[in-house]
Amino acid sequence: MNKKVSLSLLVTVVILAMTVTFSMTMVTAMRIFDKTVSSVKEKESMYQKLSEIDRYVRDNGYYPIDEKNLNDMLASGYILGSGDRYAHYYTAEAYNELLRVQNGTLIGIGVKVVKDVSTGYAKVIYVDDATPAQERGMTKGCYITTIDGTDTKGVPTSEALQKLLRGENGTAVELTWLSTTAEEHTDTITRRGYVENTVEYAPISETCGYVRIWDFAEKTASDLDYALTQLKSSGVQSIIFDLRDNTSTNMEAAIEAIDLICPAGTIATAVYRNEDTQLLAYSAGETSLDLPFVCLVNANTANSAELFAASARVLAGAKLVGVNTAGKGTIQSAPKMLSDGSAVALTTAVLLAGDGSTYEGLGLAVDVERTLSNDEIVLYYDYTPETDPQIQKAAKVAIDMAGGSTVAQESTNNEGAEAENGEENADAENADEDANVSSSKAAQ
Repeated sequence: MNKKVSLSLLVTVVILAMTVTFSMTMVTAMRIFDKTVSSVKEKESMYQKLSEIDRYVRDNGYYPIDEKNLNDMLASGYILGSGDRYAHYYTAEAYNELLRVQNGTLIGIGVKVVKDVSTGYAKVIYVDDATPAQERGMTKGCYITTIDGTDTKGVPTSEALQKLLRGENGTAVELTWLSTTAEEHTDTITRRGYVENTVEYAPISETCGYVRIWDFAEKTASDLDYALTQLKSSGVQSIIFDLRDNTSTNMEAAIEAIDLICPAGTIATAVYRNEDTQLLAYSAGETSLDLPFVCLVNANTANSAELFAASARVLAGAKLVGVNTAGKGTIQSAPKMLSDGSAVALTTAVLLAGDGSTYEGLGLAVDVERTLSNDEIVLYYDYTPETDPQIQKAAKVAIDMAGGSTVAQESTNNEGAEAENGEENADAENADEDANVSSSKAAQ
């Protein structure tokens, strides 16, 4: 009898379980169905609206339609309307250029330019080696006044100026430019491929080395390794990493550079919209920079450069000098290439530094602030590492972290020597005064 009761109870439980499961499945299915139907209706409404606009424009518009440009603008508008402020649509040409930038191989004349604050012209701030620009005698500090007949004063941004200088291999660009001695040149320069130098370095004192990281690209880690080897062999005891105006989006290249200088530890973690977390990068600690160092940053330090600075501080105890960074702490997907060669990149996660903190929308707060005055901003691109006030501030911090330097000690010794000389001179003056007094008394 007990067995029959147990069996009946078991059958009842199974039936109830099946009923509950069926009910839950039906509820879930209905929700998915409702959501799908709603999504289909929304898409149908969107396509219908576009169709209506397209039909009206084609039937009544005066100007002919450039189909390629129209498709690009539609795609760009969709991405803009998605609400993702970091999402980006790349035309086929822009995507190819992005790949060249990320590989460190560009096609152009070989200069970095910015929109000059005081003149409005394109100012050359760096000339790569073995490039058409270098061969024509262009140097840092010269001005490009026209590009293919376009007055560079009328070009709104540095990025737009840089884009005008790039183009397909073998194509020509006509330039009017002024040398640093104000001598005007008119040149037709043929674009060609060149490897962009993303790392610049030099000792700025006997004990402090300076490394400018312009961008993060495929060769950056190896170039950085070489720069640090050369600086260490020269005897420097501290390093400055200048990340100002570095807005690189190449996270993989930045992580390689971080792994080169930082001890073992978490570099970055991603948090996705479903709140799942994933370890993105970990420094193995096989190599690390065994010197104290600082990162010089400004409001245009963003993306991968912010991750570099955050990791340097969290993992290696580096100090940040300058002004707070841009606050771009999200992760974008690798651009998804579409059928026509264009591409789309979307924000997929929020980025956390090695200590679990986020700087998205906040920026990285500096440890030592050094802002630029209005007069200093005008001279920003004319400074050298020896005259740049922000670099000099960073050098002082780096030297202090290293416990002083030969230059600092020399300065201290000189001050001591001056004090001793002052005391000796004072003693001599006192002795002379005593002698004069004695002479005066004797005369009396």
